[in-house]
Amino acid sequence: MAREAKKDPSELTVEEKLKALYQLQTMLSEIDKIKTLRGELPLEVQDLEDEVAGLSTRIEKIQAEIAELKSNVATKRIEIEAAKVSVEKYKTQQENVRNNREYDVLSKEIEFQTLEIELCEKRIREALAAEKAKNEEIERSSEALEERQKDLEAKKAELEEIVSETKHEEEKLREKAKVLETTIEPRLLQAFKRIRKNSRNGLGVVYVQRDACGGCFNKIPPQKQLDIRSRKKIIVCEYCGRIMVDPELAGVVAEQKGK
Repeated sequence: MAREAKKDPSELTVEEKLKALYQLQTMLSEIDKIKTLRGELPLEVQDLEDEVAGLSTRIEKIQAEIAELKSNVATKRIEIEAAKVSVEKYKTQQENVRNNREYDVLSKEIEFQTLEIELCEKRIREALAAEKAKNEEIERSSEALEERQKDLEAKKAELEEIVSETKHEEEKLREKAKVLETTIEPRLLQAFKRIRKNSRNGLGVVYVQRDACGGCFNKIPPQKQLDIRSRKKIIVCEYCGRIMVDPELAGVVAEQKGK
């Protein structure tokens, strides 16, 4: 038997559109429940990953600064050796000067080189002190990094356990929702998604409960209730903006019928 051709979304009756929207809402609500099971874990994992990455970057930066300090110390030590050689050279020259003027010039050079040696030694002490402080900082950051990595591994394991339990169900629901979305005309689907996004509980379609909107629980005027039951046009709540359907279309048995 030939398969029935798929209807164009724009050719669906209002009742069919409402049924499709309510079915989609039901599936998305189930996906939301699965996400609720995971709670804040995905965000906690993300925060810990960011913190671990930040600490790793910080340690790398400090290590680069230590390497630069070591290089500076090595340079200063070479400058000290060069200055000491110059001092010895000028002292030797002083022994062979022919007048006081030459002696004074050499004395000034010796004094200058001596000051250079002292300045280099000072810079070396400062660099070594800075290096020590940075090594202590690396030690603290490394301890913090180790703790955060342990926390991250624990949270990831916890999240993976929850995801593994619900993954198949979620994928199945998402696939069904995707197929159902193709049966709803784009403009209506876009409006539904917008309503759902603005709703705190993620409900874009609700059914009427005890003559009130099932989303915000404000009373619905009798004429509007008739319009909802007639399923001839799409009715939205004037208070919360959610799309409303009658309980029978939603598959809910009215408890008050027999009362």
